[in-house]
Amino acid sequence: MTDCYFCKGKVVQQKIKVDFRWGRKLKVIENVPAGVCQQCGEKYFQSTVYKTMEKLAASRAKPAGRLTVDVVRFKRAV
Repeated sequence: MTDCYFCKGKVVQQKIKVDFRWGRKLKVIENVPAGVCQQCGEKYFQSTVYKTMEKLAASRAKPAGRLTVDVVRFKRAV
């Protein structure tokens, strides 16, 4: 893919970090090959890459590292 479906910007191949939700779990997967739109940031994954991310998220493999994430609740707009 060379053009973004949404904005028609140029899509280039990069290795990125992906915040991947699997059920109630959030895992960060590094070095994921993806097409990334240089204009709007939309990400495109090959189906084999996405299936691999699903397997990684569902696995109980020892993580390469750990992050702490703050959780805040959105309150009604002022």
